[in-house]
Amino acid sequence: MESALLVPLSLLLGAILGGGAVAIVIAAARRGQRAAQVATSTVPDGVGQVIDALESAALVLDASNTVIKTSPGAHALGLVWHRALVHARLIEVVDRVRRSGEAVTEDLELTRGPLGDAQLRLSVRVAPLGTRFMLLIADDRTEAHRLEAVRRDFVANISHELKTPIGAVGLLAEALEHASDDPEQVRKFADRLQIESARLAAMTQEIIELSRLQASNALADPAEVDVESVVSAAIDKNRVAAEAAGIQLVAGGAKKVKVLGDEAMLVTAVHNLIANAIQYSTKPSRVGIGVIRTDDIVEIAVTDQGVGIPDDELDRVFERFFRVDQARSRATGGTGLGLSIVKHIVQNHGGDVRVWSQAGHGSTFTIRLPRPVEQSTEPAPKKKKVRA
Repeated sequence: MESALLVPLSLLLGAILGGGAVAIVIAAARRGQRAAQVATSTVPDGVGQVIDALESAALVLDASNTVIKTSPGAHALGLVWHRALVHARLIEVVDRVRRSGEAVTEDLELTRGPLGDAQLRLSVRVAPLGTRFMLLIADDRTEAHRLEAVRRDFVANISHELKTPIGAVGLLAEALEHASDDPEQVRKFADRLQIESARLAAMTQEIIELSRLQASNALADPAEVDVESVVSAAIDKNRVAAEAAGIQLVAGGAKKVKVLGDEAMLVTAVHNLIANAIQYSTKPSRVGIGVIRTDDIVEIAVTDQGVGIPDDELDRVFERFFRVDQARSRATGGTGLGLSIVKHIVQNHGGDVRVWSQAGHGSTFTIRLPRPVEQSTEPAPKKKKVRA
């Protein structure tokens, strides 16, 4: 009797074990399929074409928050670096939408790029895209927020700074009238009048340039720029002034380095740094311009052997109309706007500018810019070989 029960029990146990093994295999296969789906980095059909057509900054993230598709605007605003979102606040919004499953629109104040400290005001909308992807669209509202502040600052600064050259022009004109019978005095006052007129024209032009940089997005259409060409053009613009001042300009460093931005703007930034170095250098000496490339950053350093900057004034050198040496600035026609223009150009490129200086030993100003990365992380389609 016991032998008769043993056989069915053995069969039943075998069936249970076999069924369990089959269930485990099926579950493992399903988990593998789900994992393969999560790891897939292909955006849904049609989404890529829509993102490419958008003027706004737009991007698609997968389940691990890896950026798998971007529009050019996302890189221009510095939202993406190495296939990841730069800002923790954007990641927080994406994670919240992923948990709730509901789209969210928020106004955020963020920095431009991973290096710079320029502030952006963005209207950001995040929405689920299917079950595995997230869509993020950002509209730049920075200009509207900046415009009023720029207008206030412009009126305050211009009313203060223009009083000196305008007053000087008026006094010189009056002096010319009274010295009309003295040719030597007429020549003297006329020469001074030309200097003040040139200073007034330069200040007006730089105020216009600075206001444009602050009031608009200067990188609406960025392109790859050769840094060596930027440095060469900036040196050429300063060569005559350097020779007149007895200053030797020396360039060196990495070659074939590219950054993403506006070439004319970058030439202006480097030109202003070189002009500033010439202005505050003693004769004879030299100004060095060097380019350094790392994995992620390009640095353009301008070093002089001039008077240097006191420690208590280092934090103010990029302020508008600030001058380290008021007497020297007046003698050379300095406006106090050159370094402020440099700062805003570099910030608009997602970078920063730093200064090292020691009074009596010279200064080094360094522009730091992020190296360009691929704007689309989707692999390019392979080209079919055509037989001759």
